[in-house]
Amino acid sequence: MNQCASDETKRADDELNRVYRALLSKESDPDGVVKIKKAEEAWIAYRNASLQAMWPAKDKQAEYGSIYPMNVNLLRATLTRRQIVALRELANEHK
Repeated sequence: MNQCASDETKRADDELNRVYRALLSKESDPDGVVKIKKAEEAWIAYRNASLQAMWPAKDKQAEYGSIYPMNVNLLRATLTRRQIVALRELANEHK
């Protein structure tokens, strides 16, 4: 189960990177590229903070058990899919 969840996260990350690169390639304004990159950096910080807030214990394995890696991967994949949708919406605005 942990491996399947990890694989799901990898698929979502790969798709996010593909959509992100496509969005950057559409943007012709250098200032726009900088703003898109800053927004993506802010999203990564949000994603990481959300994961930490969901499972705040220092010793996560001891506190949350063996299901922790699966849960964190599934939430990360969910958050990533949401970001993919947001980036696609942004790309549609840049047509």
